[in-house]
Amino acid sequence: MSDSLIVIPTFNEKENIEKIVRKVFSLDQSFHVLIVDDSSPDGTGAIVKSLMQEFPERLFLEERKGKLGLGTAYIHGFRWALAREYQFVFEMDADFSHNPDDLSKLYQACKTGGADLSIGSRYIHGIRVIDWPMSRVLMSYYASAYVRFVTGMKILDTTAGFKCYTRKVLETIELDKIKFMGYAFQIEMKFTAWKHGFKLKEVPIIFTDRKEGVSKMSTKIFKEAFFGVIQMRFRSMFRKYKKFDS
Repeated sequence: MSDSLIVIPTFNEKENIEKIVRKVFSLDQSFHVLIVDDSSPDGTGAIVKSLMQEFPERLFLEERKGKLGLGTAYIHGFRWALAREYQFVFEMDADFSHNPDDLSKLYQACKTGGADLSIGSRYIHGIRVIDWPMSRVLMSYYASAYVRFVTGMKILDTTAGFKCYTRKVLETIELDKIKFMGYAFQIEMKFTAWKHGFKLKEVPIIFTDRKEGVSKMSTKIFKEAFFGVIQMRFRSMFRKYKKFDS
């Protein structure tokens, strides 16, 4: 039994899903993987089911009806993990923008490094992004600066989606009160953990843009994040957070 579960949301990732699963299971450290698939019409779920025969008790699949969004997929995965004995729960994309080789660094930051939530950061030691156009790099970098200004968090990569949560963080956060379902979800989870007094630690990674498949980023998602940060900060002024002394 592994103490670590990687949650990977998918929608139309047939080009990447088998490769990412095999890569994770080739690592020296033992991880379990949960795929949360939103009824991908390209057959992603069927590929996972086939792989489950090869990796029983290590690879799991939760299929949902329709495209329900990134945030709900992760929350579904978090609840699934908490119903079991996992102590460390990871977020990771299926498209290799997050390098599975970095999983051990995130794990060690929580296991032995004192972090309650470790964050794979693109900006902690300069800008570490490959194959993004400069316009997107600047948008992402200054979006994080904007979030820091509004929230007061000292995290350089506030929108990062490559993370490791300790179990106590997910048990403390009231998941049903998380409002955002797009990429603003990533900001809200960090902000909520921070408000509860948990220790957030950035771990340097190199982020590589996807080679195959189609990005899910859109103007709607960006607007949700931009305006949602202000709403989130305003709501936090009227909410009491249980302070966890980590």
